[in-house]
Amino acid sequence: MRRIVVALFLAGNAWITSACGPTSSPASSAAPAAAPETIIVNAKVYTVDPAFSTAEAVAIAGGRFTAVGKTADVQKLAGPSTQVIDAQGRTIIPGMMDNHLHNAGGGPGVDLSRTRSLDEVLKAIGERVKTTDPGEVVVTNADWHEAQLKEQRLPYRADLDTVAPNTAVVVVRGGHEYILNTAALKKWNITRQTPQPAGGRITRDEKGELNGELVDRAKALVTLPPSREGVTPEYFLAEHRKLNASGLTSIRYPGASAQQYRALQELAKQGKLTIRVNQLMRAQQAVTLDQMKEAIASWNVKQDEGDEWLRVGGVKMGVDGGFEGGWMTELYEKPFDEGGKYYGINTLKQEPYTDIVKELNRQGWRVSTHAVGDAAIDEVLAAYEAADAEKSIAGRRWTIEHGFIPRADQFPRMKKLDLAISAQNHLYLAGPSLVKMWGPKRAAWVTPVKAYLDAGLPVSLGTDSSVVPYPPLWVFYHFVTRDTITGGVLGEDQKISRQEALKGLTINNAWLTFEEKTKGSIEVGKLADLVLLPEDIMTVEAKKIETMSVLMTIVGGKVVYQQEGFTPAAASK
Repeated sequence: MRRIVVALFLAGNAWITSACGPTSSPASSAAPAAAPETIIVNAKVYTVDPAFSTAEAVAIAGGRFTAVGKTADVQKLAGPSTQVIDAQGRTIIPGMMDNHLHNAGGGPGVDLSRTRSLDEVLKAIGERVKTTDPGEVVVTNADWHEAQLKEQRLPYRADLDTVAPNTAVVVVRGGHEYILNTAALKKWNITRQTPQPAGGRITRDEKGELNGELVDRAKALVTLPPSREGVTPEYFLAEHRKLNASGLTSIRYPGASAQQYRALQELAKQGKLTIRVNQLMRAQQAVTLDQMKEAIASWNVKQDEGDEWLRVGGVKMGVDGGFEGGWMTELYEKPFDEGGKYYGINTLKQEPYTDIVKELNRQGWRVSTHAVGDAAIDEVLAAYEAADAEKSIAGRRWTIEHGFIPRADQFPRMKKLDLAISAQNHLYLAGPSLVKMWGPKRAAWVTPVKAYLDAGLPVSLGTDSSVVPYPPLWVFYHFVTRDTITGGVLGEDQKISRQEALKGLTINNAWLTFEEKTKGSIEVGKLADLVLLPEDIMTVEAKKIETMSVLMTIVGGKVVYQQEGFTPAAASK
């Protein structure tokens, strides 16, 4: 018997707000459904519904799926004005989501994303220096990592001085690190006598001289020139088009400004958003309770305000560094251990952090906290437990962001608090560097998604772009293979299945933001967000996923990206 699911519903959406957060359900009607605006047939559709069922065709009307089933059955629903697309056997998956994306990378700085050696890095910087006016600062983009280089090390002060002896250069790597040349150190008066800032690090070479590296709160010693792009609606339109081209239909901005939210709000009002946004408000600079209260007042927003296009998802905090500053209970490997003294960076101490978390909980905010090392996770759990003792956080989907190096004894505490894990594919890019800094055992354990899942913890997936490039198919590829760009497979025992990976990029991300009833799977009544792929992601050779392109991305029933040269075939009605 042929199977078809058809929705008889009005195109609206009734939002229901609970103490836990927003949920939704499609409104229904007994009136006959209008003919679909779009039908896609002859596809391999991975619905990611509770049964992980497959289908052949979908129908879309009013921005939602109105039918999912066999080609012959769905095609019968076509009306005179229905566009019928023949997928010709290609694969459809739900629109992919990124749980932790700062930006899409790129920008006006020196592009190092395609460099593969120190010589190429220095050449790119040197070319920019030649066209830079005296007194100006050369800044790189952040979307690269030293692990992609043949030498697998950073360009330090001495290296930068060879191409920029007189021009200040700031190499930005990810979100936690700057590397300065001598001219830049002089510009900002950073010397051997500059004290180590709390929650940051000024590093030195083996001779005790400054090597130009500033980590975490030490970055505050430098004031970068303002971006030429700015936080404008136009900037986000361009960024979102790039993300759409990779198959992304929803993103979660982890710790962004009120200014950014207002720019996105303007686009939403104009109906111009092409990607659905959940924004966590930025609070990393708040290191006291009073500063946190001031920040909340300055935002002038509320938890969960918004709609299916733009919503306030909570508050982002942080208690340790990134790759080079994750706070551990065990020393870093030599020589990164600084003579048996370096365990990483604790960027926010326990007492003020706990006070802040408790206050956020009292005010009804959802809290997500950046924690890389196991010592950082201990601090987060202690604060969350203290908040929970005052007012339960169960069911509110508080998160640990990243969770690189957990210990097994921490899993029951996470489970008891009903926490979620927001995981990203950092290891894919940074694997060799992490082996050097943390040793092969810890590196193989980085982001142990399988262990989290085995412990019964909900896990969503993303990139942390621009720290790691934003293509979601790279996320899928890494977590099913544990392969890295230059370091081979690390942590083979932490591989997950393709089903788990696809859920992590779709329905699990929707669940994280209390939207699992409205998106994240291809089901009748849900938002019509989907991606058309050239091959079957669930069966194709794994290596092909790493370079797989997206043919088409649809958000709310509208095509927001179509690969150049690809023309979908029209099917006869």
